[in-house]
Amino acid sequence: MGQPKFSRPKTQTPTHPWKAERIEEEHALKEQYGLKRIGGMKEIWRAKSALRRHRQLAMKLIGRVDTTEGHFMREKGDFLSSMHRKGLISEEAGLDNVLQINVENMLDRRLQSQVYYKGFAPSMRAARNIIVHGHIVLGNQRMNVPGYHVLRQEEAEIAYHPTSKFNNPDHSMRQEMERRRQTVGSEEEDPEAIPETREWTETDVEQIKQDAAEADAVVDAVVEEGGDE
Repeated sequence: MGQPKFSRPKTQTPTHPWKAERIEEEHALKEQYGLKRIGGMKEIWRAKSALRRHRQLAMKLIGRVDTTEGHFMREKGDFLSSMHRKGLISEEAGLDNVLQINVENMLDRRLQSQVYYKGFAPSMRAARNIIVHGHIVLGNQRMNVPGYHVLRQEEAEIAYHPTSKFNNPDHSMRQEMERRRQTVGSEEEDPEAIPETREWTETDVEQIKQDAAEADAVVDAVVEEGGDE
């Protein structure tokens, strides 16, 4: 029996370690979200475990006989408010929307993902590096944990640290990101241009007739030269 004062790990590992489909999916997520090359799977398992707990609680509340009044109504309201604060559902969402959350939605709430989405880094890998090296603050707090779950109200507080070299708009990385934004903006496809049309004249009609007659003459000449087979 373990010590009661020590909490058990909340991350649930895969039941089968060698399922190819799951491994390929997790490798794709690791590359997409710039997770650690060694140990990045644990971050995915942590997100899946949290997602599993959210779904279990949502299904438990859905199974209640009546959640429109009393204790169950307060429990449902507190749960939905908590999910909204975590940035996982909208304010008008219900329990059914909680069941539609996937692991990508969970990984999108990581500080690393938010730093990249808000344009503080040119890639997910770069976002992880600048967080680990202390270039990002959340309000007045310097952050160095890429896996921190950013709450909805904290999104606007993400910024470069005042003493960070990236706080300078003339830094090469920021200038390169700005050039990329301008390039993407200039390469946006315009609506298909409608070709300009003009009215046909008698000269155009005569030219078409002449071209057709010449084409028929060439065909007849080829047939006569070839003879019957």
